[in-house]
Parts: sequence; C-alpha cells; structure tokens
Amino acid sequence: MKIKTAIAAVGMLSALSFGAFAAQSIDTTQAQGLHSLGTISVSGIDGAPSDINQQLNQQADKQGAKAYRVIEAYNNGNYHATAELYN
Repeated sequence: MKIKTAIAAVGMLSALSFGAFAAQSIDTTQAQGLHSLGTISVSGIDGAPSDINQQLNQQADKQGAKAYRVIEAYNNGNYHATAELYN
C-alpha cells in the first residue's frame, strides 16, 4: 500500500509542478511510442514526495530527458524512487 501511495503522491506533485522543470512526469500511456534513455534512481534519509519529485526532475534534466515515468517508489524510513527516462 505504501508503494501505491508514494507513486500516486509523486505523480500528483509532478503533474502540478511540471512547468517549473524541463523534464515532465508522464504515465504509462503517455510513454508508449517514446524512446527510452534508461533509468535513474534517487534516495535519501528523509524527505517528502515533493523532494523526490524535485530530485527526479533534476536527474532527468541532467540526462537530457524530456520526460520520465516513475516505475518504483517507496518509503520505509528512507525514500527511494526509480524512473525511466524518455526522449
């Protein structure tokens, strides 16, 4: 249940703040037909979903991605998220 909640929270925050970043968070349907550039992961000791979203955006921008899709997210005292990058 925590994984679904974390993914939903990251997705919601991504949708609300995509205008402030070059890379945009997308869902599975939007990813169809896009070219995958690989994956990125972010983690930390403590953080809110907005912190995870910000780090994913920064990493995606560094890799030159136009979009990313969260494929894993959880928080067991330490947060972690993995996203697939798209061009």
